[in-house]
Amino acid sequence: MNEILTRAATAEAVSDAPGSLITLLADTAPLTCNTATFEEGATGAPAHFHTKATEFFLVTEGRLDVLVGEHIRTLAAGDFLAVPPGVTHAFAPSPGHSASVFVGFTPGMDRFEYYRLLGRVSAGEAPVQDIKDSSEKYDNHYAESAVWSGRRRSAEP
Repeated sequence: MNEILTRAATAEAVSDAPGSLITLLADTAPLTCNTATFEEGATGAPAHFHTKATEFFLVTEGRLDVLVGEHIRTLAAGDFLAVPPGVTHAFAPSPGHSASVFVGFTPGMDRFEYYRLLGRVSAGEAPVQDIKDSSEKYDNHYAESAVWSGRRRSAEP
């Protein structure tokens, strides 16, 4: 494998929801990486799972709540978490906080097109159904989580 170099000045950034920005870093067969920046109150990612890849998180600033199965972990700057395939997870900034996170997948998952799709849906340029229809292609399967739903409701004013 050749080196992968992405310069900050030329990295593509995608706004996938209000208060959320994903910066695309690497999308190869062995590894997909991005950074995600969430403003306070951003919704983050809903409950979902991947069948083929481990997703990992390194919080670089702020605080991030992450659902892992039936438990919510609160991560602070410097904390690392890896979620294996098949485990339902979700993430968002902790109530009252913003968060910046390095996110990766191994093996790589061709995620850049998925993030671009999220951006088009957020901008009103594509229907939400396109996300639902892409679950197999991008190995992103949405799930229900009473634990996560309860966390989000309890965080509302």
